[in-house]
Amino acid sequence: MPIVARPKILVVDDREDTLFAMESALAPLGYPLDRASTGDDALKTVLRGGIAVVLLDVLMPDVSGFEVAHYMARLEQTHDIPIMMITGAGQDPALALKAFELGVADYVVKPIEPWVMRTKVRYLYETSMRLRALRERLHRYESENEERSAPGFEKHPLPRPA
Repeated sequence: MPIVARPKILVVDDREDTLFAMESALAPLGYPLDRASTGDDALKTVLRGGIAVVLLDVLMPDVSGFEVAHYMARLEQTHDIPIMMITGAGQDPALALKAFELGVADYVVKPIEPWVMRTKVRYLYETSMRLRALRERLHRYESENEERSAPGFEKHPLPRPA
């Protein structure tokens, strides 16, 4: 059986110092991390797979965090990845509303206390892992039922209990 890499947390921000600070804050969790400095790179990374949670800067040049979240919400392979949107634009109810309308899991204003970020990310990561495990179990269950209902299966019925 092939070894499957543990899903990563993708940290997305256009500022190198912010990426470093978020990675440093998340390091004690021990989860694998990946980074992207543009919205376009973030989309490419999530489309390659293996991402459990995305921490996404709201305001970035070129492709904004809102555009990334909108695109991820439309794709079957990415629409269930929890997104924590992070902004340095201060408290702005209109931006928060827009984020939640896109289906993000959380919306946080910088600066973020490291323990708060770790707590939120741990919850999102573990929830993502549980959802992934449930989907895999459902897929196996559906596959087994398809095999049982396939023509010829009735030739080898299950033994009846005594």
